[in-house]
Order: sequence, then C-alpha cells, then structure tokens
Amino acid sequence: MKTQEVVPAGVEQAPEAEQKQTLNPGEIQLKKPIKRGDQEITKLTLRKPNTGALRGCRLSLLLNADVDSLITVLPRITDPALTEMEITDMDVKDLVSCAEEVIGFLN
Repeated sequence: MKTQEVVPAGVEQAPEAEQKQTLNPGEIQLKKPIKRGDQEITKLTLRKPNTGALRGCRLSLLLNADVDSLITVLPRITDPALTEMEITDMDVKDLVSCAEEVIGFLN
C-alpha cells in the first residue's frame, strides 16, 4: 500500500524536481556533478562510518557539520571514494546534503 504525505492546508509543496531525491538511505543526487577526468559523478552513496572512519575527528565537531571534519571523513565513506580536493571543490548544497547524511548516521 502506497502512503501519501499529508500537507497542511495553506502550505505550498515544492515541485517534485526540487524535493530531495534520495532514493536509498545514504544515496545523494549531486546538484553539481563532480568531474573526474572523462567521468562525471552525479550520485554518491555514503555508508555508515565505523570507528576507524572517524579517527582523527571530534564527534562534537562532526555533529555540528564542521567542514574540516567532513573533509576528513567523507573520503572514507563515499562510493565512489572522493578525494579531499574533490570534497573541497564540492558545491555547498551538496556538502550540506552529505553532512545531513553523516549526522543522521551518528544520531
């Protein structure tokens, strides 16, 4: 049975194209694709970090979406694996989407 989202009266809903298009948990559709040679990365899959992936990071900073902490952790948990430079050049909206996923994994 398919469920529908109930939207209160008077509240406008964003068009489907603007809604978050995460198909599976940990999957992010990039708003600005990452170019790697001839390849263009349009979607990332983030896996739940284990303790080893969190080494060198303060959890409190990661939970507050600290950019340096995200730059450290994301290369360890993204598929395809991104480099620190690719994350540094990432669109801010895409970085925020990644941060939301990471924080969700830790909560």
